[in-house]
Amino acid sequence: MKNNMRRFLQHLLRILAAAVLKKYRPYVIAVTGSVGKTSTKEAIFAVSKSFEPKTRRSFANYNTEIGVPLTILSEKEKIRGFRSWLKVILKGLTLLALRLDYPKILILEMAADRPGDIKYLTEFVKPNVGVVTAIGEIPVHVEFFSGPKAVAREKAVLIESVAPSGRSILNYDDEVVLEMKEKSRARVLTFGFSPEADVKATNYEMRSPASGDQAGISFKLEYGGSFVPARLYDVFGKQAVYAVLAAASCGLVLGMNLVEISEALKNYQSPPGRMRIIKGIKNAWIIDDTYNASPLSTTAALEALRAIEGKRRIAVLGDMREIGKYSEEAHQTIGEKAAEFADLLFTVGEKARFIKSAAIQYGLSEEKIFHFDTQEEAGRALQNAVKQEDIILIKGSRAMKMEKIVEEIMAEPRRADELLVR
Repeated sequence: MKNNMRRFLQHLLRILAAAVLKKYRPYVIAVTGSVGKTSTKEAIFAVSKSFEPKTRRSFANYNTEIGVPLTILSEKEKIRGFRSWLKVILKGLTLLALRLDYPKILILEMAADRPGDIKYLTEFVKPNVGVVTAIGEIPVHVEFFSGPKAVAREKAVLIESVAPSGRSILNYDDEVVLEMKEKSRARVLTFGFSPEADVKATNYEMRSPASGDQAGISFKLEYGGSFVPARLYDVFGKQAVYAVLAAASCGLVLGMNLVEISEALKNYQSPPGRMRIIKGIKNAWIIDDTYNASPLSTTAALEALRAIEGKRRIAVLGDMREIGKYSEEAHQTIGEKAAEFADLLFTVGEKARFIKSAAIQYGLSEEKIFHFDTQEEAGRALQNAVKQEDIILIKGSRAMKMEKIVEEIMAEPRRADELLVR
């Protein structure tokens, strides 16, 4: 009975959302990918809002068959029982009955946890712009698909749904994503670090807290032979730059120039749990990447750790979930990377044991590896292990709640609700 009611409400939301879109005709930018969706959505929002103040983006991670219609109907409504459902439905009916103020631009994040998810969403959402961030060799949620190629096919449905008059924005550096250009009826704009990308980052540099300057990233944002300098503060790693490049691409499609885009990006801050830099105890620094983990994003995080100046590099890695039969292989690959890039390794969770064993196999001394079953145990041990000016990467899948470890070693735990994933 409960499931039947949920399906009915889901269907009703879809009908209302489709009708609202048809009536108000906002400019729709849709974002999908296996990693980087939320960071990209937030960066696009920063750019688009400077161009058109009446811009709305998906609240939190409202990226499902229920979350997307909720965003269309109501900016930040959380479903917490029947009254919440009723409030959203009444809001939708009111939007249809009256001519109310409505966003000119909608930025919608679209997830594909299972086959058919993107198809379901694009049956009633017709994006003007489709953005695909990255997928990688072993994407998250692959356990619910026949394999990585099936995940890519599902994500590509977004690009197929963009009309010829629209624009497809693709990550040039991700081979799987770039192949989607063959499925696009719209003109394609690419972004990346590759010299062949249309919108690209050059002169990429990370500035560590040890440098004396404010920590973060600097690079040149280039397009069509022109460039502007860009800075991102309190965040590390190329994944943050990819989000900005995708946002810049959207800005160009909207008609903005590079200077306007660069100014708009000053209002962008990477969301909590996405490679954010947080002051730790004992003058250490934490790279908080606890929102989620996939093989692609974990490798990128470890590569960022390697590039940062610090007395010791500590990697604290939890299970990577939802990768099914690829789990053992993927965790072992991460163990190999950790052995190369980290001075100390803390692993948390059942699957993370494969990280530990591979790290030993690839040369990291067993004395420098510590395994724990829970975040609480790992947090207490890490408190004792941290030394002055250590750089500590903490990462794991959402289900692992690795932010609990960050809270144990952050210098200002009273700011946890402000700075950490919640």
